[in-house]
Amino acid sequence: MQPTKAEILAEYSGARADLDTWLETSTPADLRRRSNGTRWTNEELLFHMVFGYMIVRALLPLVHLISWLPRPVGRAFAALLNAGTRPFDVINYWGSRGAALFYNRRRMAQKLETTIAAISRRLEHESSGSLGRSMPFPDRWDPFFERSMTLNDVYAYPTKHFDFHALQLSLPRQN
Repeated sequence: MQPTKAEILAEYSGARADLDTWLETSTPADLRRRSNGTRWTNEELLFHMVFGYMIVRALLPLVHLISWLPRPVGRAFAALLNAGTRPFDVINYWGSRGAALFYNRRRMAQKLETTIAAISRRLEHESSGSLGRSMPFPDRWDPFFERSMTLNDVYAYPTKHFDFHALQLSLPRQN
């Protein structure tokens, strides 16, 4: 069952609140500590969690465009992206490490706020018909990417990504 707009927006609010709490309650040493099951520090992983929302902001116009193209074009595009999975993984890892130097504990909450505000405005203007439009996706890039995803799936994706990685933080647990 597809989440509703209201449910997606509530999940976004929850992610914002969780990030704010981690950033407010974590010491600099907590944030420098390695996360569980990744090569990132907690601060780098928190940025990577924010980055999931940033990716969606970039994906939305692409999904709108490719969903109008013939299906074979979308499948070819997804196959091309899947073929680049190894370079993507390297860029994803190092990009999050580097970006966390700028979008650090002092800037990342504001980045999440502005990004969620932008995608929330877009979501509010989507019709049920547009939310049902789909395109093939590079399903090897992320465990939450399916072979085909609707626009609704894309709007719901970043919180799944956020919640998954939240379990890998080696920070004190949220209540």
